[in-house]
Amino acid sequence: MSGYLLEIAPAYPEIFLLIATCVVLLIDLFIKDDQRILTYILTQISLLITVWLVFTGTDNTTVTVFNDMFVADPMARVLKISMILITVAVFAYSRPYLKDRKLFKGELFTLGMFALLGMMVMVSAKTMLLTYLGLELLSLSLYAMVAFRRNDGVASEAAMKYFVLGAIASGMLLYGMSIIYGLSGSLNLEIMATNLAAQDSLMGNIGLLLGLSFILVGLGFKLGVVPFHMWIPDVYHGSPTAITMFLGAAPKIAVFAMLIRLLVEGLGDMSAGWQQILVLLAALSLFIGNVIAIAQTNLKRMLAYSTISHMGFVAMGILAANETGYAASMFYIITYAIISMGGFAVIIFLSSKKSEADDLSDLKGLGTRHPWIAFMMLLFLFSMAGIPPTVGFYAKLAVVEAVVGADLAWLAVFAVVMSVIGAYYYLRAIKIMYFEQSNEDIAPSYASLEFGALLSLNGLAVLALGLLPGGLMAICLNSIKAIL
Repeated sequence: MSGYLLEIAPAYPEIFLLIATCVVLLIDLFIKDDQRILTYILTQISLLITVWLVFTGTDNTTVTVFNDMFVADPMARVLKISMILITVAVFAYSRPYLKDRKLFKGELFTLGMFALLGMMVMVSAKTMLLTYLGLELLSLSLYAMVAFRRNDGVASEAAMKYFVLGAIASGMLLYGMSIIYGLSGSLNLEIMATNLAAQDSLMGNIGLLLGLSFILVGLGFKLGVVPFHMWIPDVYHGSPTAITMFLGAAPKIAVFAMLIRLLVEGLGDMSAGWQQILVLLAALSLFIGNVIAIAQTNLKRMLAYSTISHMGFVAMGILAANETGYAASMFYIITYAIISMGGFAVIIFLSSKKSEADDLSDLKGLGTRHPWIAFMMLLFLFSMAGIPPTVGFYAKLAVVEAVVGADLAWLAVFAVVMSVIGAYYYLRAIKIMYFEQSNEDIAPSYASLEFGALLSLNGLAVLALGLLPGGLMAICLNSIKAIL
C-alpha cells in the first residue's frame, strides 16, 4: 500500500483538494449563516495547503502516473501554483462583496474549489479523455457560479447563454477528439503524436483536418477568441463582479495549458494546419476586441472586449510554433490573469452595497477621492494597454518578437497597430479618473485594510514584473523546454 501511495505522489495536490472540497461542503452543512466565515477560512487553508503540496511535490522532472494519463512536469507545476494563488486572492477580494449580496455561502466556495480541481486536471492531462473530464468539471462549476444570484434575471440569462454555447463548444471539442482518436488509434497524447508522425501526408488527410477544425472550435470558445467570443461580454456583464473576476483570471491559464497539451504535444506535426487557423483567430480577436471596446460605456463590458484582444495575443504566441513563442504566451497568460484580477478588484472597491460600480462614469474623481486606488487602477490600465514600465509592455513585446521570429512580421505590425488603437479606451478611463469630477462623494463599502493591502500587492506586482520580467520569463521558458 505504501508503495502505491508513493507512486501516485504527483497527484497528491489534486487528491487533497478533492477531499478538502468534500470536507468543506460537509462541514458547511452544520454552520450557521452568521458563522460562515469558518467555511471561508477552511477554504483558504485548503488552497494554501494545496499550493504547498504542488510546490514541494515534483521538482524539475517529468513524472507520469495512472497508466500515463496524468503528468506532473515543470509547466504543470508553474501553472497550478499560479491558478491556486489567484483563486486565493479572488476569494479574499470577494469576501465583503459576497457578504453584502447574501452570496457568502459554502456552495460558492466549493464550486470554486471544484472549478480549480478541473483546471488542475486539465493542466496535467496526458490523454484527451482526462482533458475533457477536467474541462467539464470546470465548465459545470462555472455555469453554476454565474447563475448563483438566483433572483437576478440578468445573471440567469448570462448563465443560460454561457451554458448553451458552452455545451455546443464542448460537443464540438469531443467530436474532434473522437475523429482524431479514430485516425490515430490512441487517446494518449504522446502515443497519438507518434502514430500521426508515422503517417504520410498529414495535411492531405481530410479526416485529420476535420478533427483538428472541430478541436480548434472548442478551444477557441473556451479561450474566448473571435468568432467564438459571443458569450464573453454578456457573461462578464451579467455575473456578479466577484464571479467575473474569477472567470476572467484562473480559467484562462487552464485553457492555455489545454492548448499546449492538445496542439503542441498531441498535434505538433500538424502545426502547419493549426497555425493558419490561429493566425486568423488572433487577427480577428485583435481587431474586433479593440474596436468594439471603444464603443463601450460599461466598464465590465469594456474589459470583456479587452479580454478578447488579449486572448488574440496569447494565440499569437502559440501560433509562432517555437519555444520562444510558447514561453511568451505562457508569460502573457499568467501576467494577464494578475492584471485582470486587479482591474475587477477596483470595480468591487468602488461598488456599494446596493449597486455595482461597473460604469465608466463611476471612475469620475477617483484620483482625488482615493489617490492610491486610482494609482493602482492606472497601473492595471497601463499594463493592459502595454505601456512601459508595466508588465503588459514586456508581455506584448515578447509575443511580437516571437511572431517576427516565425516570419509573420505582418501579424506583428498588425498587433502593434491594434494595441495603439486599444490604448484609446484605456487612456479614456484614466482621463475620467483624474480629470473629471464626480457629482457625489460616495464612500466605498469595501475599503478595509485587508482589501487595500491585497490590491496594493497586486498593483505593485504588475509594476515589479514589468521592471524585472526576466525571472518569470526564465521560469516559463524552462517549463516549455521541459515538455518539448
